[in-house]
Amino acid sequence: MDAEVRIDDKTEIIEKTKPARTRKKLPVVNKDFKLEKYNWHILRRIIHVVCFAIFVALPFFDIMRFDIPKQRFYFVGYEFWINEFATIFFSLLFLMFIITAMSMHYGRVYCGYLCPQMIFSEAAINLEDKIKTFINKKFPKQTLNARHWMNRIAVYSILGIASVFLAFVFISYFVEPRDLFQSLISFDIVTAGGIAGAAVTLITFADFAFLRQTFCTTVCPYGYLQGILGDNDTLVVHYRDPKEICVECNKCVRVCHMGIDIRNSPYQIECIHCGECVDACKSIMGKFGEETLVHYAWGEKGELLGDKKAKWYQRIGLRDIKRIAVFAIILIYGVALFTAFSMRHSMMVTIAPNRSTLYRIGDDGNIYNTFRMTLANRGKKDSTVSLSLNLPNAKMNLPSNEIAVKAGESIQQEFEISVPVKSLELEVNHFQITAIAKPEDTKDTFEETFIMPVETNK
Repeated sequence: MDAEVRIDDKTEIIEKTKPARTRKKLPVVNKDFKLEKYNWHILRRIIHVVCFAIFVALPFFDIMRFDIPKQRFYFVGYEFWINEFATIFFSLLFLMFIITAMSMHYGRVYCGYLCPQMIFSEAAINLEDKIKTFINKKFPKQTLNARHWMNRIAVYSILGIASVFLAFVFISYFVEPRDLFQSLISFDIVTAGGIAGAAVTLITFADFAFLRQTFCTTVCPYGYLQGILGDNDTLVVHYRDPKEICVECNKCVRVCHMGIDIRNSPYQIECIHCGECVDACKSIMGKFGEETLVHYAWGEKGELLGDKKAKWYQRIGLRDIKRIAVFAIILIYGVALFTAFSMRHSMMVTIAPNRSTLYRIGDDGNIYNTFRMTLANRGKKDSTVSLSLNLPNAKMNLPSNEIAVKAGESIQQEFEISVPVKSLELEVNHFQITAIAKPEDTKDTFEETFIMPVETNK
């Protein structure tokens, strides 16, 4: 015999004959129950909006951008040139290490809360649902087929405009936004930026119109990688029903964006740990005066997230020596990386001798050594560089000792240093060249050698 129970404004039929997950005695509905205001669904929406704003802001404010035409890498306000590849490599490695450590600590939280693919796919689904509801409400007299096509046209039109915008933002990570905008308004599909923008627009539209979450389970390798990184203390979404009070409403299945049943296992490759099933179960079981049966938990057998009995560092994920060590490494890595950033000069100066010719005897009888100088202004302000040396009786053959270098400019120049004959006693003389860059007043000192002819010192 079946029994009816009113759940979430719908009448659900619960069969007493179902074994495992059906409680023997129907619970009593609490009519005064109200779902708490701040749940995982709302939190995800807030994080999604913040992530979208960050995604758009990063390239336009040079927080993180790789300008391929200019061979520049921008990271948290610093501008790195391609010849600083080591710094670029360690910066990207730091970001990758953070994402990897996050997977070990918090499981698929990146997929459910931070991944652009998931954020935009869910936005496309929500957009489609809202437009469908609007058309059904405003045009009830139209045939079902007509409303279907109205919905398709409206959804694809909006997704097309959104794809152009998202493609523009994405390509801005690799091309100067102002140059890219000129290509966009001139419908340029000849240059590399224009071709890349058109290709990304088509891919983005196809992704958000047709592929969506299928990408996560078929193409994206990150979900498979997290299965390797996780362990028994990694945060998971777990179904626990020790009292066997599940009412089989299946709402946790209906709200799942990935179409899985969390009750089967917390380690399903499709599960992105979004927490929608936690809220769904809470909204149902709370009406019966029971706690949710789906929780965020530290491993399949660990305590629940937010358990007040656990120590504070355990509640944030530092649950063993391995995790504490990973956190310490990230902290040390980050401090060392940003210390290196702070010690970096905007004006890069390199001076080295040109030993294709050891020395030259001039018509004036002086001895000349040739040096090669490179000045690169990696800052956003114009700068000047002045040189000085501590070699006795030496002169630098430069048009001016105040060398102007514009922002973003690189200068390569050869110059000579001359000394009178027999003014130096040694064949190889060690000295220093000091370069001072203004307005930062940074100083670089170079250890150099000046070579004299052997016969002049006899």
